[in-house]
Amino acid sequence: MKKLLTLAAVAMFGISAAFAQTVTTVKQTPKKVTTVTKTEVKKVEKKAATTGAKLKADGTPDMRYSENKALKANPAGPKKKDGTADMRYKANKVAAKKKS
Repeated sequence: MKKLLTLAAVAMFGISAAFAQTVTTVKQTPKKVTTVTKTEVKKVEKKAATTGAKLKADGTPDMRYSENKALKANPAGPKKKDGTADMRYKANKVAAKKKS
Protein backbone atom coordinates (compact mmCIF):
# COMPACT_ATOMS: atom_id res chain seq x y z
CA MET A 1 0.00 0.00 0.00
CA LYS A 2 2.88 2.41 0.80
CA LYS A 3 4.41 1.74 -2.60
CA LEU A 4 1.11 2.53 -4.30
CA LEU A 5 0.72 5.87 -2.42
CA THR A 6 4.34 6.81 -3.11
CA LEU A 7 3.90 5.99 -6.80
CA ALA A 8 0.71 8.10 -6.92
CA ALA A 9 2.47 11.06 -5.22
CA VAL A 10 5.38 10.90 -7.65
CA ALA A 11 2.96 10.73 -10.59
CA MET A 12 1.00 13.76 -9.34
CA PHE A 13 4.22 15.73 -8.90
CA GLY A 14 5.36 14.80 -12.40
CA ILE A 15 2.05 15.80 -13.95
CA SER A 16 1.93 19.14 -12.12
CA ALA A 17 5.53 19.89 -13.16
CA ALA A 18 4.70 19.10 -16.79
CA PHE A 19 1.83 21.60 -16.91
CA ALA A 20 3.64 24.34 -14.97
CA GLN A 21 4.17 27.70 -16.62
CA THR A 22 7.43 28.22 -18.40
CA VAL A 23 9.53 31.33 -17.91
CA THR A 24 9.93 33.52 -20.97
CA THR A 25 12.36 36.38 -21.14
CA VAL A 26 11.66 39.52 -23.10
CA LYS A 27 14.53 41.69 -24.14
CA GLN A 28 13.86 45.34 -23.64
CA THR A 29 15.63 47.96 -25.65
CA PRO A 30 17.50 50.40 -23.44
CA LYS A 31 15.85 53.78 -23.28
CA LYS A 32 17.83 56.87 -23.93
CA VAL A 33 18.07 58.78 -20.69
CA THR A 34 18.61 62.48 -20.76
CA THR A 35 19.48 64.30 -17.60
CA VAL A 36 18.67 67.91 -17.10
CA THR A 37 20.47 69.68 -14.35
CA LYS A 38 18.96 72.76 -12.89
CA THR A 39 20.83 75.18 -10.77
CA GLU A 40 18.49 76.82 -8.39
CA VAL A 41 19.32 79.18 -5.63
CA LYS A 42 17.01 78.64 -2.70
CA LYS A 43 16.14 81.49 -0.42
CA VAL A 44 16.89 80.83 3.18
CA GLU A 45 14.17 82.25 5.33
CA LYS A 46 15.42 84.12 8.36
CA LYS A 47 12.09 84.35 10.18
CA ALA A 48 13.21 82.12 13.00
CA ALA A 49 16.47 84.02 13.42
CA THR A 50 14.60 87.25 14.01
CA THR A 51 12.39 85.67 16.67
CA GLY A 52 15.29 83.80 18.28
CA ALA A 53 13.66 80.41 17.77
CA LYS A 54 15.91 77.38 17.48
CA LEU A 55 15.46 75.37 14.27
CA LYS A 56 16.05 71.77 13.25
CA ALA A 57 18.11 70.95 10.15
CA ASP A 58 14.99 70.89 7.95
CA GLY A 59 13.97 74.39 9.04
CA THR A 60 11.09 73.50 11.34
CA PRO A 61 11.06 74.83 14.90
CA ASP A 62 12.70 72.55 17.46
CA MET A 63 9.97 71.89 20.02
CA ARG A 64 12.43 70.99 22.77
CA TYR A 65 12.91 74.68 23.47
CA SER A 66 10.43 76.71 25.50
CA GLU A 67 10.37 79.70 23.13
CA ASN A 68 9.16 77.44 20.31
CA LYS A 69 6.53 75.83 22.54
CA ALA A 70 5.18 79.29 23.40
CA LEU A 71 4.78 80.13 19.71
CA LYS A 72 2.75 76.99 19.10
CA ALA A 73 0.60 77.49 22.20
CA ASN A 74 -0.71 80.87 20.98
CA PRO A 75 -2.53 80.50 17.64
CA ALA A 76 -2.98 83.62 15.51
CA GLY A 77 -6.78 83.77 15.56
CA PRO A 78 -9.73 82.75 17.78
CA LYS A 79 -9.56 79.59 19.87
CA LYS A 80 -12.04 76.87 20.73
CA LYS A 81 -13.01 76.13 24.35
CA ASP A 82 -10.27 73.50 24.63
CA GLY A 83 -7.60 76.03 23.59
CA THR A 84 -6.85 74.76 20.10
CA ALA A 85 -7.07 77.01 17.04
CA ASP A 86 -10.54 77.36 15.55
CA MET A 87 -10.04 76.48 11.88
CA ARG A 88 -13.26 78.19 10.78
CA TYR A 89 -11.42 81.52 10.84
CA LYS A 90 -9.11 82.74 8.08
CA ALA A 91 -6.33 83.82 10.44
CA ASN A 92 -5.90 80.27 11.71
CA LYS A 93 -6.04 78.75 8.22
CA VAL A 94 -3.26 81.04 7.00
CA ALA A 95 -1.10 80.17 10.01
CA ALA A 96 -1.64 76.45 9.41
CA LYS A 97 -0.62 76.76 5.73
CA LYS A 98 2.60 78.54 6.64
CA LYS A 99 3.64 75.63 8.88
CA SER A 100 3.23 73.09 6.09
